[in-house]
Amino acid sequence: MKQFLRKNRYLIAILFLIVFLASCVSTKSVLIEIPQQAKKELPHSIQSLTLVSRTVDDRYTNLDADSLQNIFYRHNFNYDTIVNDLQAVDTTLKALGELLFESGRYDFVIPENRFLKFNKNSFFNTAMSWEEAKKLCEMYNTDAVLSLDYFKTRVSADYKKESFYDPGTDGFVWASLAKMKISYEALFRVYDPVQEKIVLKEFMRDTLVWEDIDRTVEELFRDFTPVKDALSETGIAIALDFSEKIGTNWRKERRNYFYKGDKKLKEAALLIDKNDWDAAMVLWKELAENTKSKSVKSKAQFNIAVGKELQGNIDEAIQWALKSYESMYQQVTYDYLEVLQRRKNELKKQKK
Repeated sequence: MKQFLRKNRYLIAILFLIVFLASCVSTKSVLIEIPQQAKKELPHSIQSLTLVSRTVDDRYTNLDADSLQNIFYRHNFNYDTIVNDLQAVDTTLKALGELLFESGRYDFVIPENRFLKFNKNSFFNTAMSWEEAKKLCEMYNTDAVLSLDYFKTRVSADYKKESFYDPGTDGFVWASLAKMKISYEALFRVYDPVQEKIVLKEFMRDTLVWEDIDRTVEELFRDFTPVKDALSETGIAIALDFSEKIGTNWRKERRNYFYKGDKKLKEAALLIDKNDWDAAMVLWKELAENTKSKSVKSKAQFNIAVGKELQGNIDEAIQWALKSYESMYQQVTYDYLEVLQRRKNELKKQKK
């Protein structure tokens, strides 16, 4: 009984410590996204793009999902073939446009007549003429043409039945297995008609895999990704890979700010919950100017530094963080100054 009481007292003490430490925490955190320059970002003179495809010809079809699936079923889902799917190309263009726009770096136009005629050599389509590139940019008021100049998808499907040992029944059971691979190749070119220069030429190649296992063939293919959907997913994967090469990427980090120690800090925290940083900044500045408490002054100045960083003013953020550090030493301020200096160095490298 005494041992039981001692254990309970120990647990109560731990819980009390946790509650006490939580009550002592005087900061909240906010998630921020920091832009990262793309590895192959286009020149700053190119802010808008016309997206087209120069790969669709008479070989391409747009079969519905059931019709395309039945072709593979007729081969017992053991089939290897090139599939020229119009929807896969279109999905690539549409997904790419949205991803580039969401990156905050580019505007885009996808024309209604986006599948252009082209000439082909022994391997890839020949480059677009500068006359055509200029005409497209003038027609849609964009800076450059982003063209999908080559696109190839090969679908390989495999189905089989295998026996597995089941420890639950202490015997062997049969299971149905399906595996599908789509190997793709894609070539993008970016045409700058002002310079009459192909500013980027990117060839991409990869393989995507879908596989599953179930007790019966019916249960297996009830949930297995249809070929049509897999082709569209391939188009999205291509768009994701290419957009990461030329579009702005975003790194997520957290920033702390003080919300305890003064009534106005609490009021400002409520404004932050509503994403009203401008109003919160006003309260923090008033507090920094009028409070007689060094601790509160330092907290308000620290919060202003965070607000300045979120506004993109790194130099001002550093100035306010230094003021906070001078008002009252806090380890969190020292650490934040190191973060801000790292960010400033990153921005210098991006401008080079």
